[in-house]
Amino acid sequence: MKIHFVGIGGIGLSGIARLLKSYGHEISGSDITQTTLTKQLIEEGIDVTIPHSSSVIKNQDLVIYTAVVKNDNPELVEARKKGIKTISRREALQMVVNDKKVYAVCGAHGKSTTSAILASILRNSNALIGAESKDFNSNVRINKNSNILVFEADESDGSFVDSNPYCAIVTNAEPEHMEFYHYDYELFYNHYQRFLDESKIRVVCKDDEFLSKQNAESVSINDISEIEYKLINNLPFMSFKFMNETFEVYGFGEHIALDASLAIKSAINELSIKKIKKSLKNYKGIKKRFDILQNYDNFVIIDDYAHHPTEIKATLNSAKKFAKLKNIDKITAIWQPHKYSRTIDNLDAFCECFKGINELIILPVWSAGEDKRDIDFENLFKKYNPIFADTIKTTTKKLEIIKNNKVIKIIDNGLVIGFGAGDITYQLRK
Repeated sequence: MKIHFVGIGGIGLSGIARLLKSYGHEISGSDITQTTLTKQLIEEGIDVTIPHSSSVIKNQDLVIYTAVVKNDNPELVEARKKGIKTISRREALQMVVNDKKVYAVCGAHGKSTTSAILASILRNSNALIGAESKDFNSNVRINKNSNILVFEADESDGSFVDSNPYCAIVTNAEPEHMEFYHYDYELFYNHYQRFLDESKIRVVCKDDEFLSKQNAESVSINDISEIEYKLINNLPFMSFKFMNETFEVYGFGEHIALDASLAIKSAINELSIKKIKKSLKNYKGIKKRFDILQNYDNFVIIDDYAHHPTEIKATLNSAKKFAKLKNIDKITAIWQPHKYSRTIDNLDAFCECFKGINELIILPVWSAGEDKRDIDFENLFKKYNPIFADTIKTTTKKLEIIKNNKVIKIIDNGLVIGFGAGDITYQLRK
């Protein structure tokens, strides 16, 4: 078929596009702006139009659109005018999961890391995850000789219940994206219950209250011991003991050990412990998750996707361990709040999650299409004496803080870590 993707630059939709291209479909797409990912898609032979335009809708058989696209998008309007079938990303999932043995990973935090670790362990599987794995340098890996698919399932729009899970892996079930569930907690947990009930094998973190009540294989932080942190080639690695075996994995923090343990527990259905240990060493981290962009003796820049206070707190703990091993005693956090709704829903926790840092820089809220809402950041975060900036600019061994088109501060030492799911990742990457 000829399939067009509206919003192809998103990590989720681009993965589906790549998979369907490998099945032999003719793929095109569009997005609002050019990014590194859209450039990669063009290099892979996908026709990508920037920005959206009704002129790209011609004789396609199907149009697939991302959740943030509105009904007045010119391409959707044109497709419907021409009688071309349009379906959401959620509906399109059936095209990639229904004929696969799916290891589906979901949860409010850690699902991308757990998915990427599991994909590195199950070396011969297909993979579709919500981040770019540094193991295979993509969010997609295709192996036409395997029927196994490691899939990062998305709870933000309820689509994880449509992922056809053979093995359901849940990192946690902390309430998140509650605007989609109309702040109905029963509806929220019913989705998780349905996801688990539809699978043949269930692997969950029993440290979560809801998950602790499930009939499932379980992993707890209490099952993990002898955690040791070390630098290998100036990069963070850790070893830990789980199921009476010692494993080594890229990254720092108890949350990484927990994610890895969930992946290990799931992979036992396919591989021996010996093979799992060996394959785990292929994991090299994922882009935008504790992603070390500059790594010098006295100056480090890290990009992290964390946009929820639980994630920020865990990642900062890892940053502190990394800084200590590198003999760096100053940590600067740069925070770009993501969505007004999430920021307001978790405001108290955001006010507490930056404890222990030396400096906090707050950028404008990345609205993700939401209407602006008033948040008194100056009073709420005054205990951190934060710097409010419009943007940042990085060069080698230097980061500039900019307000009203003027450089108000230069940082050229210490560990700098950026948090957010908006465009902060591009600002940190020169």
